[in-house]
Amino acid sequence: MHILLMGPPGAGKGTQAAKLVEEFKIPHISTGDMFRAAVKNQTELGKKAKACMDQGKLVPDDVTIGIVKERLSQDDCQKGFILDGFPRTVEQAKALDKIVAELGLKLTGALNIDVPAKELIERAVGRRICKKCGETYHIRFKVPAKDGICDICGGELYQRADDSEETMKNRLAVYDEQTKPLIKYYKDAGIYKQVDGRQSMDKVYSDVVAVLRG
Repeated sequence: MHILLMGPPGAGKGTQAAKLVEEFKIPHISTGDMFRAAVKNQTELGKKAKACMDQGKLVPDDVTIGIVKERLSQDDCQKGFILDGFPRTVEQAKALDKIVAELGLKLTGALNIDVPAKELIERAVGRRICKKCGETYHIRFKVPAKDGICDICGGELYQRADDSEETMKNRLAVYDEQTKPLIKYYKDAGIYKQVDGRQSMDKVYSDVVAVLRG
């Protein structure tokens, strides 16, 4: 099972991926993890990526694609993977098709967790995090027993700077421009699948598993 996990920022991809790893015993591969591993291992591509990041520049497509190929070439990806954060554009999707073909693999699904922008903004703006233990709360969906205080450790809750409405709108605008065209690309390829991300975390997960097993 070689799948792409798609969805806008804040849709809950990371949460679902962690559960899928346990269910299917295949690695969850995120762009960030790949970059960090390549930089840590000081591969040639890792060095190029680090040079770009140190200068505050975007990592070029050819470097990103090379790092993806390095990671997908590893033995643990032969029986399956959950790829998260790549591809972000149709050009990258075409490059990924070439990579998996060269490795003798085949993408079995591009799964999108669909959540409307209005709800994503509400999720982000209402999120609160404990300064001490990192536990996450929400002013509507997961309210602490005592306002502004963590239930677990008694630490102070705060709102991250990037959890503002303006920041989230900007992130969603970038997503719409770059990544939404991937939906048509994978529909045309016949492997696109979608679940409703507005449901409870457990219901989203059961739908995801049902779609993947189906």
